[in-house]
Amino acid sequence: MNRAPLDVQRLRSSTGVSFFDRIDVVESTGSTNADLVARAADPAVDRQALLAEEQVSGRGRHARAWVSPPRAQISLSILVRLPGIDPTALGWLPLLTGIAVVDALRGAAGVSPELKWPNDVLLDGRKLAGILAEVAQTGIAPAVVVGIGMNVDLDESELPVAHATSLSLAGASDIDRTALVAAILAEFARRFTAWERSGWDTTELVAEYRERCATIGIEVRAELPGGTVLTGVASGVDDTGRLLIGERAVSAGDVSHLRGQY
Repeated sequence: MNRAPLDVQRLRSSTGVSFFDRIDVVESTGSTNADLVARAADPAVDRQALLAEEQVSGRGRHARAWVSPPRAQISLSILVRLPGIDPTALGWLPLLTGIAVVDALRGAAGVSPELKWPNDVLLDGRKLAGILAEVAQTGIAPAVVVGIGMNVDLDESELPVAHATSLSLAGASDIDRTALVAAILAEFARRFTAWERSGWDTTELVAEYRERCATIGIEVRAELPGGTVLTGVASGVDDTGRLLIGERAVSAGDVSHLRGQY
């Protein structure tokens, strides 16, 4: 299939991306997250975005593989430093990224995605994108790399798992990857800037994440570290980003929506 490459010059000149010191596109790499984690060893490196047309060793949560045909997906990683943030608030960066992705797609692709706790983007109940954050450097200005893997132009036979979907399969109004990446970067930059200016206050993020989270209010099954399985209705997300199942707060684990089994 003949798929168009990303246009890095158009991307760099897009509205709203001046936040980024550097935006690069490479033809192929093992992992965009790993590449930016390596760059973060230089304390001067900040606000960088890296995209790959093909990712051969991409990872999702719990080290699951994340691969796709070349030019069919958005494989994007963003490196930012968060000076003065309370380390306990770092977990809100991937949740902020999820909000940014949902809102960017609603505006640029004419679709209505939602978030599945903690960091999956769903479209029509199927997985469209995953988000993975990694702390690259600790200290008073920690560096975090957040990666986004999104299915854009995959047909059914190319989907990585049965519960996945792509923008093209969902009938998105626009699957121009350059325009979509520009929208995501601009929305991320807007939200990150507002968060930093607030002194890393999470009040607004908490409220906006809850509004977009499809997990709240439905029955879920959580496989927790250590082998414990918890089933119940997800009643909310607390101020630290943990999922509330009944009266119990869950901070890690695999959570499945029992309605639709994902």
